[in-house]
Amino acid sequence: MSIPSVDLALFLSGDPVKKQAFVQDLGKAYEEVGFVAVKNHGVPDSLIADLYKYVQEFFSLPLDMKKQYEIPELAGQRGYTSFGKEHAKGSEAPDLKEFFQYGQVPRDNFKEEEYPANVQVQQIAPFNKTFDDAYRAFEKSGTALLQAIALYLGLDEHYFDEYVHNGNSILRAIHYPPITQEPASAIRAEQHEDINLITLLVGASADGLEILTKQDEWVPVTSLPEQIVVNVGDMLQRFTNNRLRSTTHRVVNPKRELWHTSRFSIPFFLHPRSSMSLACLPSCITDENPIAYDDITAGEYLDERLREIGLKK
Repeated sequence: MSIPSVDLALFLSGDPVKKQAFVQDLGKAYEEVGFVAVKNHGVPDSLIADLYKYVQEFFSLPLDMKKQYEIPELAGQRGYTSFGKEHAKGSEAPDLKEFFQYGQVPRDNFKEEEYPANVQVQQIAPFNKTFDDAYRAFEKSGTALLQAIALYLGLDEHYFDEYVHNGNSILRAIHYPPITQEPASAIRAEQHEDINLITLLVGASADGLEILTKQDEWVPVTSLPEQIVVNVGDMLQRFTNNRLRSTTHRVVNPKRELWHTSRFSIPFFLHPRSSMSLACLPSCITDENPIAYDDITAGEYLDERLREIGLKK
């Protein structure tokens, strides 16, 4: 399935007609599919290549070395999380992956909440600098996309800006190791919806991502190399009272002849500050679409979900 494609350059062009067309195309895609492929997204190809290079180097390190970067009390929000620790909400089976997470470094003397420090990888000199550069590039692209979403919802264009700036976003590098024995399931990462506002996914070293359509069918997602896939998360779904849908997706095992290969994936989970209210927008509440969720803040919702997926006790 080719998901709808949009060109972020149109939104940033300064041409009001092109900008409005982008806003409508993006909003329509999020109402109907929940995923879009974005071209001219502003994250440099060279940075993406470096990011994948150093991520692959990190996951190639011996397990005892990687475990030096695993800090259980951080609930997987910084540093390394070893294989089989996380599971999808509602599933007891662990996902077949290990991952590394890099988070916000606050700017402008931000004091609203304390973020844990990022874990510094010693064995790969450019690792943390590359993650920091990529984090800022994704944050910038994600902010522009949220500006378009705000306009589609009838809000001020910059409604989300203050929440994203110094927000609790996460850059996650995932490694699905080779399959060495008959797996108990055909699924590498069970079906789930993302927690955050939107997710920006740059490339993946192998196929496997599938989304659940409105017809209740699983279809593989493909995008061109120069595009990033961006989907709606549960926070935005709550905020819009289900007008914009958080699409269910999963990662499936490769064909048997490719079991010996690894899969790498690097999503950027765009979170707001914890204090942002996720109370349903009044404009999204109608007689046909009555209010579906209780009021909650982004921080409270994140805490609830981290417990549900087994990262927090």
